[in-house]
Amino acid sequence: MSRQSNRTTDSKKMNSELFTLTYGALVTQLCKDYENDEEVNKQLDKMGYNIGVRLIEDFLARSSVGRCQDFRETADVIAKVAFKMYLGVTPSVTNWSPAGDEFSLILENNPLADFVELPDNHSTLVYSNLLCGALRGALEMVQMAVDVKFAQDTLRGDGVTEIRMKFIKRIEENLPAGDE
Repeated sequence: MSRQSNRTTDSKKMNSELFTLTYGALVTQLCKDYENDEEVNKQLDKMGYNIGVRLIEDFLARSSVGRCQDFRETADVIAKVAFKMYLGVTPSVTNWSPAGDEFSLILENNPLADFVELPDNHSTLVYSNLLCGALRGALEMVQMAVDVKFAQDTLRGDGVTEIRMKFIKRIEENLPAGDE
């Protein structure tokens, strides 16, 4: 019986490492295809956004999480459920703004950045920018407009990876005329 669980753990670790290496190959190719880091950052954000738009449906189906009542509850669900489910890590939610409309996700370990060192000629590359796009896309699908960006990154020598999220507005559903 213990042999079976070891196989499952090994399989998850192998899948995680394969994903990390594949993501690294994607970023490398983008760096070759685009002239500067800003363009690569935009492409990673755009790809992440498209992933988030599609991923939210899977997340809602698999997690059985209901509608969040406020931004604080949304932050907890992102950290404790979504990141754990898809990346196997649980970031801490901290640095709330006084208005309660902005917070930080602190990742002690960023699984996308395993085995990665940024070359000197890519000092403005936001390597894990896919995460920002995915968060923005997923939340937009549940009627929340947010601004998401990296504030700190271990790949740039910071002690932790910090993703800063700011609530912009609730998106009103536009119903066709007569469907109210």
